[in-house]
Amino acid sequence: MPLYKISDFDPNYKDTFDGDDIKGMSVYEEASDQKIGTVSDVLVEDEGRFRYLVLDLGFWIFGKKVLLPIGRTRIDYNTNRVYAVGMTREQADNLPEFNERDTVDYDYEERVRNVYRNPVNTNRPVEASAPLETSTPLEASAPLDANYAAASAINQPVTTANTPRYDRDTYRYDTEPSLYETNDRDHQTLRLYEERLIANKRRIKSGEVSIGKHIETETARVAVPVEKERVVVERVTPTDAGRAVTPGEANFREGEVARMEIYEETPDIRKETVVREEVRVRKVVDRDTVEEQDTIRREELDVNAPGLPIDER
Repeated sequence: MPLYKISDFDPNYKDTFDGDDIKGMSVYEEASDQKIGTVSDVLVEDEGRFRYLVLDLGFWIFGKKVLLPIGRTRIDYNTNRVYAVGMTREQADNLPEFNERDTVDYDYEERVRNVYRNPVNTNRPVEASAPLETSTPLEASAPLDANYAAASAINQPVTTANTPRYDRDTYRYDTEPSLYETNDRDHQTLRLYEERLIANKRRIKSGEVSIGKHIETETARVAVPVEKERVVVERVTPTDAGRAVTPGEANFREGEVARMEIYEETPDIRKETVVREEVRVRKVVDRDTVEEQDTIRREELDVNAPGLPIDER
């Protein structure tokens, strides 16, 4: 049966206890009101039930740590105290040391449980309404490690004539209510709970936009006006046609040629690259309010006292 630190099992465990954190509470002897130590942590099983308080016996830090079964405690939230039922400071000093780096397995728990199973003085009366004390309480007159010291020398579990033997494969915490049972009288007050909606946001990736470029080709047409020269030969009859010329005026020349250069324009097409446009990529945030609803519960107090005067404050 694995055990977990309460903060590892439920990081929001303080909300379950309405803000009351048992960690840090001082632990006192129930009989003498002498301080034993401080609760440094809580060990719970895989269903969340309290099994042990990790008790720091040092007055400051780095003190010896031991395990105190929850059934051997009485928690008073009003005074912010934990009372160790039937255990003294001297007896706590003799408990097996708890090392957070070591695994809390069945063998280690048996070492702890065997200390609490030791028979002790039974002169203390047991109240019928106190289920935690139905088993024999631990008293100062009987050291906790009376049998543990002898058994640990040979690395064997502690047994007595009245102690039943337990098996690692069949052991259950509820078989020893004196060590692990919790009840309203010793461990909590009556609290009324209500549920509330906690709105949180988480950022998830909804998509991805990829922007690139590619090349497209097309046939472009451009109209270029061009000029082309041509020679026009006109033969006309002068106005003085038929007039006789003087003897020296007529000049007959053999092979006389007139030349004229002719030009034309041809298209000169070339390509050049120019900037057409720029693309700027950025993100903008659109804000919206999303409403969600769920059903929540709330506890109300029912007082059943017919015919009796009740002063409810």
